[in-house]
Amino acid sequence: MSDNNSTRFVSRLTRDTLALILAGGRGSRLKQLTDWRAKPAVPFGGKFRIIDFPLSNCVNSGIRRVGVLSQYKSHSLVKHIQQGWGFMGGQLGEFVELLPASQRTEKGWYEGTADAVYQNLDILRNHGPEYVLILAGDHIYKMDYGDMLADHVEKGADMTIGCLTVSLEEAKAFGVMSVDAANRIVAFDEKPDSPNPIPGQDDVALASMGIYIFNAAFLYEQLVKDADNQDSTHDFGHDIIPSLIKNYKVLAHPYKDVQGNDPGYWRDVGTIDAFWSGNLELIGITPELNIYDSDWPIWTHQEQLPPAKFVFNDDNRRGMAVDSMISGGCVISGATVSHSVLFSNVTVHSYAIVEDAVVLPEVNIGRNCRLKNVVLDKGCDIPPGTVIGEDSVADAEKYEVSPNGVVLVTPEMLGQNYRHVR
Repeated sequence: MSDNNSTRFVSRLTRDTLALILAGGRGSRLKQLTDWRAKPAVPFGGKFRIIDFPLSNCVNSGIRRVGVLSQYKSHSLVKHIQQGWGFMGGQLGEFVELLPASQRTEKGWYEGTADAVYQNLDILRNHGPEYVLILAGDHIYKMDYGDMLADHVEKGADMTIGCLTVSLEEAKAFGVMSVDAANRIVAFDEKPDSPNPIPGQDDVALASMGIYIFNAAFLYEQLVKDADNQDSTHDFGHDIIPSLIKNYKVLAHPYKDVQGNDPGYWRDVGTIDAFWSGNLELIGITPELNIYDSDWPIWTHQEQLPPAKFVFNDDNRRGMAVDSMISGGCVISGATVSHSVLFSNVTVHSYAIVEDAVVLPEVNIGRNCRLKNVVLDKGCDIPPGTVIGEDSVADAEKYEVSPNGVVLVTPEMLGQNYRHVR
């Protein structure tokens, strides 16, 4: 098949596909960062939110019909999608729909990942897709779903699961699968205590990325069957997938990023340590995740902000930032910022030193502060002279300190009441 024909083939398939992004989870391992927002709404990368990555993958892959299933403290998520994703052409049949838990069946809240989709079956049937792509809304990566979709159709699969190799320790947090020579899944174990390694590779396992493609009619049939099962937890990993692998063709699709790298960049930034390191990785000269790639842009809500500004140039009072990403609306006033990511509208006042920091929007850092190895939540007002990151025992008395020593600070920890949407 020529490249041109292959492109047309994938385009036809993506046009017949509806994507569903599961974005209702809290992400409790992010501690207080998710006290007021769902994990997919957590800011990431200087100007984005986590949900922007799977949404951008859909749009860039040519999948322009997307539903976002929301539940836990979804206001900031809803507002972000309304403001940043309203450009889809509804008159052309393109959309990003919000699908909150709304008692569309006799149930109330979504009770599991499969139940979340089941409760919206009437909406899915109304849209009439040939294929349904189901995605987790809380991972950072760049992937062309069209390639996976073409693989699914070409091989005649009932279900296809995106997968990648992870260490055995990491695998405990994922669905772990075993496959035959044709990548057919022969065993699946959700979050096992003792993951089975890949044959011949004793230190890694094959893990599910939470990316599923179903033939639509087959998905509807399985969801109805699962909903009628009183013993089910109504979860894809725990219930649906294990029930299918013996009697149906369920395939694994090895993950490659949009540059064709195998394995490609993929991060679950679900802990404070992973969130901090995932943001700071972007500062590298040639980071694994290229957010400056115009061929695969990450779309988001773009606030209208003035450029970042650096003021004062005295020897002991120089506004400067090195090895850092500084977003619009920031003012670095006679302060030093190094190896840090500053989101929008951050002000750093004179003589402050900020190092190895992830600073979310609308933070004010007072004079003479020394901040190192920190994550500052949106809206924090750091009093002048505050020192964080030099004494973990003292930090733990006021703030959240991660296993690797990263200090999370929120307005509530500072005795402040930040009233705006997070």
